[in-house]
Amino acid sequence: NFSDPATRTLLTGYRAAMSDDGIDKDAMAYIAFLDAQPQTDKRKKAGVQGYCMGGALSFRAAAANPTRIAAVGSFHGGNGLVTKEADSPHLLIAKTNATYLVCQAQNDDKNAPSVKDDLKAAFAAAKRPATVEVYAADHGWCVKGSAVYNEAEAERAWSNLGALYKTQLA
Repeated sequence: NFSDPATRTLLTGYRAAMSDDGIDKDAMAYIAFLDAQPQTDKRKKAGVQGYCMGGALSFRAAAANPTRIAAVGSFHGGNGLVTKEADSPHLLIAKTNATYLVCQAQNDDKNAPSVKDDLKAAFAAAKRPATVEVYAADHGWCVKGSAVYNEAEAERAWSNLGALYKTQLA
């Protein structure tokens, strides 16, 4: 419940404690674990998706595993996808071989309207296919049971993710 200040502080503290190096190593370990499973077809590509701060993590995972991750979905990733830091997720796009679906929340877009344009420019510069779209819903809309859950937009986002995975991971 991000509307609870104590919960929000706790969760953002967890993210702040994660090093980029640790995130990259974890992403590589997860793929290695999946690839070690007998039912995994390693000839096929993998997809990742993230919600809120997980959107940035999905960009990092794709950069850490460019030969295996072919699809990235980010849902209400907020302003964490484009930062002024040298390790900003949008700067990692060129290190990937993925197709992207970036679903921005309308209130995130209102607070930082340049993010979608910065993302589109980064995708174009890296020659990576991407859909970057502002959804008619507020940050957190995909989380069923949340105060801002928007079923129609959540279903649209899920449908678009399914289409991305079907075309990129088949």
